[in-house]
Amino acid sequence: MELRSRVNTALKQAMRDKDAIRLSTLRLINAAIKDQDIAARSTEGETDGVGDDKVLAILGKMTKQRLESARAYEEGGRLDLAEREREEVSVIEEFLPRQLDEDEMIAAVDRVIGDTGAATIRDMGRVMAALKSSYAGQM
Repeated sequence: MELRSRVNTALKQAMRDKDAIRLSTLRLINAAIKDQDIAARSTEGETDGVGDDKVLAILGKMTKQRLESARAYEEGGRLDLAEREREEVSVIEEFLPRQLDEDEMIAAVDRVIGDTGAATIRDMGRVMAALKSSYAGQM
């Protein structure tokens, strides 16, 4: 629930600062979180709302969508809209954990392969599951 409170605090500050782009992006984040809360309530019986792991997944998905949109806008010659999408990405990324660089990713994968004892391509599922649980939102 920590991420949810950080988003709400940032939303209130954006209202005070009258920062329109930041405010609209934070409202979109809140709406996506509430949608997941409603879905979890109806399917899983969850009453407290989704946890930070689901919120991280939501933020990652939103970032990916906006980067794809920005690329499409650039290809279409709409640089103003592409810039808007990139500004939204920068707001969303404030709430995501620090991304691992290439060397850190390689070290993490090697460590997980050693820990799980993976030897063939058939073991990739176990390796991916371990990476997702240990490095959620960082790769």
